[in-house]
Amino acid sequence: MSVATGTVSIMLPAQVNRLTVEEAADRYVDLVRAKTVTGALSPATAEVYARDVTTFVRLAGPGRVLDDLTGEDVDAVLLAFARKPDERRRADGPREQAHVQSAASQARFRRSVSALFKHAASVGWVQLNPMATASVTARERGGLRAERRALTKEQAEGLIGAARSPAPAPPRRSDQRTDVRDALIVLLLATLGPRVSELVRANVEDFYTNDGVRYWRIFGKGGKTRDVPLPRDVAEVFDAYLAVRAQERDKALLLSWRGRRLARGDVQAVIDRVQQRVDPGRRRSVTPHGLRHTTATHLLADGTDMDAVRRVLGHSDLSTLGRYRDELPGELEVAMRSHPLLRDMNGHDGETAPNR
Repeated sequence: MSVATGTVSIMLPAQVNRLTVEEAADRYVDLVRAKTVTGALSPATAEVYARDVTTFVRLAGPGRVLDDLTGEDVDAVLLAFARKPDERRRADGPREQAHVQSAASQARFRRSVSALFKHAASVGWVQLNPMATASVTARERGGLRAERRALTKEQAEGLIGAARSPAPAPPRRSDQRTDVRDALIVLLLATLGPRVSELVRANVEDFYTNDGVRYWRIFGKGGKTRDVPLPRDVAEVFDAYLAVRAQERDKALLLSWRGRRLARGDVQAVIDRVQQRVDPGRRRSVTPHGLRHTTATHLLADGTDMDAVRRVLGHSDLSTLGRYRDELPGELEVAMRSHPLLRDMNGHDGETAPNR
């Protein structure tokens, strides 16, 4: 809409219909099913859209306002769907063995969500389409993945800070408290970057002290082992956790409050729970593998020797690090502000000239 003032035409923002996620989804599904009457969509395709949108409502929260969802909210929903068991392809055996969503199903789900928001933007249910800022994309192999997996320094510090802070509402029973364990999980993943399989396989006996330094002997792929020193802060959290679980006889390091070894999916649940305590401005969804990227990215950005980083991550070839090195905002500017060939010349540190 525009308003004329003399010879100047001023564009006013469009009025947004602040529907809840559930209300918008219901209207959209009705529209999709109506297209089967005209032959624009087959009944089977319409039902696939409807099923995906219904799943989106459940994962996003039916009572939330659609226009309030950000790109990060959409990323969280897409990653939650990628981890969601496929109920139609359940394997024989316990629930934990159910098949995960295939890469094709994940890509289809993202297309369905994108189509919903494209329609929502066209009819005024959202002012801005959050898909434009969503970073999770569909890969031909491997399903939905975030474009940039590593957390920024501020995001990583926010996650670590939240992990080390006491939970605001601890459980009533003292034997169900998992604050220190969760802090240890986040700190190990963010600072040492182990594979999630290495983390859940870890036993208490794998940690030892040499000359006052705490080490973790990590059993990696192909039967290879590596001994990685723990940063002092991480070692302190490790000792605090051992004091909490001192009475446990199980050799597994990470235990549930029921005394069972944690599974891979439990680790993601811990990260998600800690993320809820991070300030929204520093919060971004991340997987255990994303924290592995975070470790590599920030160690390399800080000038840590590449071979040392390779040994921390447990790779046999330096070239493999290229897959884990993500680009950080502003890192080129930082590098050029203190160029190694210009330091101590002409009485300054080689800082780039300001823009004119």
